[in-house]
Amino acid sequence: MKRVRTGKNKYLIIIFILISLLILVTQGCTASSATTSRTTVTTTRASTQTFTTTTTATTTSNTIKTTTSTTQSVTTTTGTSTPLSTSTTNGQVEATTFEGTNLTPIKNQLLNGISGTQNINQATYYLAIEGMVDHPITFTYADLEALPQVSVLATLDCVEGWSYTAKWTGPSLSAILAQAGVQSGAVIAIFGTADDPDGFTSLDLSYINTNNIILALKDNDITLPAANGFPVRVVAAGKYGYKWAKWVTSIDISSNANFMGYWESYGYNNNGDVNGPAGQ
Repeated sequence: MKRVRTGKNKYLIIIFILISLLILVTQGCTASSATTSRTTVTTTRASTQTFTTTTTATTTSNTIKTTTSTTQSVTTTTGTSTPLSTSTTNGQVEATTFEGTNLTPIKNQLLNGISGTQNINQATYYLAIEGMVDHPITFTYADLEALPQVSVLATLDCVEGWSYTAKWTGPSLSAILAQAGVQSGAVIAIFGTADDPDGFTSLDLSYINTNNIILALKDNDITLPAANGFPVRVVAAGKYGYKWAKWVTSIDISSNANFMGYWESYGYNNNGDVNGPAGQ
């Protein structure tokens, strides 16, 4: 009988040991699972924090850049006044004041054209400086953007009696002509346009140089809309609107002081001075 009990005791001991081992293994798996779960959660949180931090840094950087750009605009173009905005076009904010003057919103600027709005492809556009120059030059739109930009306040007066005032920005025409090297004897610049390639109008070189005339790429800090002359229009300050050539594709430097542009050939005064005679 004692042998039987001893045998049974041995079996019970073995079973107890097996059960104990099973419990230990189960707890180990559970602990491992819990550790893995905690690791996963930790990794997820770390990833989320990194993403949030990156987003915040990017947003902050963009804000700083925008603020810097705005500050520079105020410092260099508007003095102590801060430009307000009425519209945004492709991320560009339209200026409403410049040098203490209220600007005419682009939507309220009246327009004229001899053949309607000209739509020019920026990618294929170029401006040719030709005629009486030592170095004929061709500028792409990007080339013009890369030149030093000048902002001026100017009012366009139409012979019909309406007018509007805007902030115009673009490269100096005098600087462009200096690159080309104007030859002796040249007296005028003839502006060929998309709607009149042979010469829509002209301006005296003396007037261009004295008044630092610019070729506008922007109107109130907005890239020129097609109807306003994109990609380039002449800002002929002090001249009637028919001297403000739009959609300019060429500038021919000439000695022909008697050249007549489109409207001039119909009797408009060749000088086009706002305070001068309307006719020839």
